[in-house]
Amino acid sequence: MFERDKHFSHLSELERELSFRTEMGLYYSYFKTIIEAPTFMDGLYRVRYDNITEFPDTINVLKRFNLYPEVALGIAFRWYESINKALDRRTKICWTVNRGEGKSPVPSCEGLGEPAYFCKKFVFLSVGPSVRYFKQCINFTGLGEPAYFYTESVFALNGIMMGVFFLFGTYLSGSIYGGILTVAGFMYNHGECTRVQWTPPLRESFAYPFFVIEMFLVTHVIRLSRPTYIHSVFIAVAVISFMLPWQFAQFALMTQAVAVFGTYALGYIGSHKVKVIGTGLLSGLLVSYVLLFGNEMLLTSFFASCIVTVMAVQGVMLIVGTLGIKIALANVLRVADDEHIGDIFRSKFSDYKNFHTMLYTCAAEFDFMETETPWKVLKTLLLPSVLISLGALGIKHIYHVFQLLAFTAMAVIIMRLKLFWTPHMALVSSLLASRQLFGWIGSREKHWAAVTVILAGMTYQGIQNLQHQWGIMGEFSNYPLEDLVEWIKETTPKNAVFAGPNAYHGHRKAVYKSSNSKPSPL
Repeated sequence: MFERDKHFSHLSELERELSFRTEMGLYYSYFKTIIEAPTFMDGLYRVRYDNITEFPDTINVLKRFNLYPEVALGIAFRWYESINKALDRRTKICWTVNRGEGKSPVPSCEGLGEPAYFCKKFVFLSVGPSVRYFKQCINFTGLGEPAYFYTESVFALNGIMMGVFFLFGTYLSGSIYGGILTVAGFMYNHGECTRVQWTPPLRESFAYPFFVIEMFLVTHVIRLSRPTYIHSVFIAVAVISFMLPWQFAQFALMTQAVAVFGTYALGYIGSHKVKVIGTGLLSGLLVSYVLLFGNEMLLTSFFASCIVTVMAVQGVMLIVGTLGIKIALANVLRVADDEHIGDIFRSKFSDYKNFHTMLYTCAAEFDFMETETPWKVLKTLLLPSVLISLGALGIKHIYHVFQLLAFTAMAVIIMRLKLFWTPHMALVSSLLASRQLFGWIGSREKHWAAVTVILAGMTYQGIQNLQHQWGIMGEFSNYPLEDLVEWIKETTPKNAVFAGPNAYHGHRKAVYKSSNSKPSPL
């Protein structure tokens, strides 16, 4: 889908970088900083003491923008290149691309694939504003193209996530058919479940797979008769992996803390399980705070105040404690960096607006959920399957009921957060295969026959949804922006600075600092 949308394989290095629009280009630029530095430690120093992004101020962008994925991929890329250099193995497939429209030919390289196949394929499949064709092929393979290494790593991580979803659905339902239903529900509603195929550098592309693992661990703890604090360690590791790449992770974890507390308050789990889960959540939060160089936003987040309250008090004090501790910590530490997040939620339910709220809500991703989204998941039978499962749950699996309700509220308020809601519906649909819940249907054969009928009904519309996504064809081309970047590189002084409002943090300065020595145009 990613290749069909952009024809990424035949873009030049500059065009690939320019195709990472909005904050995606910002994240990728730091990956380039790390891999192009003389040493890894030098690259790490440059992102920890960055005087380009908010020139003339020096900031720690690793702390500010949750760049641990880029650091990890930077290490992996440098290792990969070093190993292949030592083995005298080449790591790219390269060719020259004629672009037409008076534009000079550009070199294009990719890191994966069969050289002869790609060489011939795009001679006939070039589409878009210009007719492109390959003039020359140089056949050698590998993962050495930075943009390919970056995007393929994201896709591989999300592929692993689908494997975890299958295992999760199987575990939750007690049947392999539950895993099949989960994966089918996700794939048949792929456009409503993820945006990784269009926007791989976004923070959720790196973070969400680890949240799936974390929810799996919490579910396992709830099922165990007597969990130990070893389970807290595993939960903490998953929480850290989720929080380090994404600042919005705190909201999902807050809903989980509330869901676990609600399950306890209704008497379905004991206080020991709450302590095991809460210890894991709190430990993960504190370690993330340290690894993000004392990022005060974590300590003053709603998640921090919520988990402290869950661990310390009960009942109606949960809401009072969450709000009270959040406000108190923010005032004591004088942290206002996350005010724009609260302002967004405030603007949803009042006529309040400021620069931040208008900036975010003008984008569809931060608006209310699209009205056609429920209809889409209805046609694939995902929504009816979930409603049937919830109706049969009764007092069992109550944690996932609370979690789904929380994700529903998040998705309705901010459309971008439906990436939590739709996949969790696919997970809950796995319960249709649970013999414990639907054993009343009769024998296993009758039960599996009923599940097969539901799966067939999901497949009818699901295949159409997939064909629609597979049918999206395009080609990235932005010659005016490319000309502007080339002009900056060729005509401006090395230390030139361009300042203006930043679409990522409106109260900060955004700059492009030119460099005549292998500049990064992003």
